Amino acid sequence: MKGARKSRRFDLASYLGSSGPDRSVVEFPQGRTVFFQGKPADSIYYIRQGTVKLTTVSENGKEAVVALLNVGDFFGEGCLTGQTMRMATATAMQPTSLLVIQKKEMVRMLHEEHAFSDRFILHMLKRNVRIEEDLLDQVFNSTEKRLARALLLLASYGKEGRPEKVIPRISQQTLAEIIGTNRGRVNLFMNKFKKLGFIDYNGGLHINSSLLTVVLHD
Repeated sequence: MKGARKSRRFDLASYLGSSGPDRSVVEFPQGRTVFFQGKPADSIYYIRQGTVKLTTVSENGKEAVVALLNVGDFFGEGCLTGQTMRMATATAMQPTSLLVIQKKEMVRMLHEEHAFSDRFILHMLKRNVRIEEDLLDQVFNSTEKRLARALLLLASYGKEGRPEKVIPRISQQTLAEIIGTNRGRVNLFMNKFKKLGFIDYNGGLHINSSLLTVVLHD
């Protein structure tokens, strides 16, 4: 029995892609709220398919977009650090499939399965790097560059695997909130990107890799 237990190989892809004890796969249609700000935090989410928007509302009622998350991202991990209430609202931006992992199961996996803990730690490190890049983007880059970078990130450019050429429709107001500007400025540059062939609208928002030239241009 001991030998059999030691020889067991943990299949990370299978675990993240299926239901099991204290974890379940849940489907969310576009626009459905995954959880609300201020509600109890007792689980962690892994995005199997789709896109999730995190928003937060201040005490004076001002709403801000905290993050847009794609396939392969975890969120809701604040409950692991003692947060008892959700600090943001999570909403599916397109039909989305999530693996919902209960807190006690997440803690067990982080302690017992190195492949899982390595995957989660890598995600958190990348998230921290992304936050630093976002801050630098806000301080040093123009509105045009910030918008181009946001669109490329939505299309998963820079992630492992092929980027998504078509992303779900996202309102210009949401883009404006993400990059810290107003809708008029977003509309101006979106029209410019379209004229230059960097983006197109046809059953979704098409992102051309040539949009990278805007980010890389000095």
